Amino acid sequence: MATKSTVIVTGFEPFGDHTINASWVAVQELERLGLAQNVDLHICEVPVEYQAVQSLLPSLWKQHQPQLVVHVGVSGIATTVTLEKCGRNHGYKRVDNCSFCPDSQCCMEGGPECIDSVIDMDLVCKRVNSSRLGVAVSVSKDAGRYLCDYTYYTSLYLGKGRSAFVHVPPLGKPYNAQDLGRALQAIVGEMLELVGQAEGDDHHRHHCSHQHHQHAH
Repeated sequence: MATKSTVIVTGFEPFGDHTINASWVAVQELERLGLAQNVDLHICEVPVEYQAVQSLLPSLWKQHQPQLVVHVGVSGIATTVTLEKCGRNHGYKRVDNCSFCPDSQCCMEGGPECIDSVIDMDLVCKRVNSSRLGVAVSVSKDAGRYLCDYTYYTSLYLGKGRSAFVHVPPLGKPYNAQDLGRALQAIVGEMLELVGQAEGDDHHRHHCSHQHHQHAH
């Protein structure tokens, strides 16, 4: 019998013009649809606050010991469901919902400038797009230097790359909640498959190259 995989999927609370945050709506729809039977899914709504993220994320990773953590955020400029490849450490100048901004404008002092996900986002994108889901998926290397990027970097740091970030467009531009939920179901399913494969040699190789990358800064 296959062992259960644990995955945490998060969305964000409302902020700015996003009085309804499409990311949390999509994550709730994913929970309604469900993942494979051998997957234990936990969902969580993340505050749009730097300090809350710094305390919440370590407890999520520690409490559930997930194979994968997928964060979902809304992007007002996105027209596709976008898979982010990496999180960045510096450049956090926008204030959060508490009008707070880190003095250092960085996520982890002394941390590497960029951390890549162990998941091959190009492959996930290709597989989901070829499944004729009716929702366009694309890939990006810039998560935007706000709470989305900040959360992603923190999870990549805590989870040694076993994290992913998905940007969704606002509701109705062009996708509804059901479309976004189906897209997340397909995306997270593919990601879990790749994480399972990466637990072996690929993960070790990535970690070695990542260590080298750190020393380069």
